[in-house]
Amino acid sequence: MDEQEEYLAEFRLRRKNNAPHDRFLSSYKARMGYRGEVLVPPAVYGVEGAVDIHCHAHEGQQDGLAIAQLASASGVKGLLMKSIVWRGKHDGPLAAVRDVDQKLRKWCDETGIEPTRLWSGWIATDTMGLSVDEQARKQLDAGINAIWMPVFRSANTLSKVGGMSAWWGEEPNVWADPLPWEKALKVGHYTLDERGRLKPEYREVFRMAADHDVMISFAHATHAEIWEMADAVRTFGITKAVVDHPFSPFLDLSLEEMRELTSAGIYMNFTYDEISPLLGVDPAEMCLTIQALGTHHVTLSSDAGEPLFPNTVEALRLLRAHMRAFGLTDDEVHETSSVNPSRIMGVD
Repeated sequence: MDEQEEYLAEFRLRRKNNAPHDRFLSSYKARMGYRGEVLVPPAVYGVEGAVDIHCHAHEGQQDGLAIAQLASASGVKGLLMKSIVWRGKHDGPLAAVRDVDQKLRKWCDETGIEPTRLWSGWIATDTMGLSVDEQARKQLDAGINAIWMPVFRSANTLSKVGGMSAWWGEEPNVWADPLPWEKALKVGHYTLDERGRLKPEYREVFRMAADHDVMISFAHATHAEIWEMADAVRTFGITKAVVDHPFSPFLDLSLEEMRELTSAGIYMNFTYDEISPLLGVDPAEMCLTIQALGTHHVTLSSDAGEPLFPNTVEALRLLRAHMRAFGLTDDEVHETSSVNPSRIMGVD
């Protein structure tokens, strides 16, 4: 164990014994020592060249066009829309993103602002009456840029935070408490079969992602699912696989587990969500973990947009600023928030 890893282990021990005080001390050291550009609202500085591979714009969240306009005005290089409003208006998420892109380019022509790049993602539970591999093929042939494995309707999510009771046919439709694992398996989505292997339809999705050279995210997978997905990544030679928010309780990966995954070429995508007040991951620990992993297979993303979060562009600024303040160099921040996500999205 090198000096950095020893410090990280010691840091975690201190956190368990006296978490609030240690975070208090480390936060003030960073807050008083960090200086960025002076903010002149509503302008957002410090996000130039960023590529966000985890942007939300679905029902009840930030407006897709408005955030694309703000991103363009702030110099953000690109946004991958993990979610966007499309039901009742479009035949899928790709059409909705293309509609936003058309309106964005018209606005940019009028204002003289360079438009940010927009990409579309698809979540594997949005099957629209088809099997998951059939719908994946349809979406990939249409031109989507990324696939997420099951997210909020996954068995893992339902067992940890619950979900809307209507998802499994119960009334009244309210947010239900976490489900017992057996019920979560019955009413949620789980990618493994009875032998603990990826079900054929999900394995086929990984194969198609490799053939189309698009990003694929492990989403809210259990550890058992993660290792099987990692095996599929190796088997099919996928170079754009991502583990989102590895510190989130949905995943809760250790440094050694993250290291094993990055050694297979899988990216760890750290997000603002993790260091937000709602999850409360200490940014000092996130920074130390990134340094211990090395930055070649690390990305930074927003995973923001809900009313209790800042908008995506501000979340990117905050995440970049926190990582600088707690120890990443400018080059490391640039690599993780611009270079690596650009590589994943296939742009220079």
